[in-house]
Amino acid sequence: MKKLVVVILLMGIIAGLFISSSQTYEQQSIVPDLERLLPNEPLEGPLSKLEIPYWGKIISVEERGYYYFLEFLLRKSAHFFTFGALAAVLFWLLPKIRFRFFIAAFLTFLAASADEFHQSLTGGRTATWLDVRLDMSGAFVFLIIIQLFVSLRSKSRKPRTMD
Repeated sequence: MKKLVVVILLMGIIAGLFISSSQTYEQQSIVPDLERLLPNEPLEGPLSKLEIPYWGKIISVEERGYYYFLEFLLRKSAHFFTFGALAAVLFWLLPKIRFRFFIAAFLTFLAASADEFHQSLTGGRTATWLDVRLDMSGAFVFLIIIQLFVSLRSKSRKPRTMD
């Protein structure tokens, strides 16, 4: 039953990635929603101090405007967390073999690369290796956390010997 839930999660993540990569920026934009939900720009103070180098530019509130910068942060966070979740699901689906961590990471890399390629076929979207790198950052963070839990769990389950 647990495997079935994980397989359904995997299919949901892959379907979400496919749908997302099939949409133009205009179809995906959440700027109108952000304008409606946050009319007073409540995070402008702290966000205006951030400057993020991306694609040879500095992305900031000053450069993009409040709502477009917030959307940028949310979209890049989605990359990180979605591919982290994908790596975790792949890890759980793989048999408990020695290189499961690396196989899950490699499969996530293939998915991230395929996602960027698919995105390149969508009008008004650009594919970039920076996003693959961001995707893999999420994958490695999630996999490291899982590996730590697995290691701690296996240590706590080992019977203690009396000396």
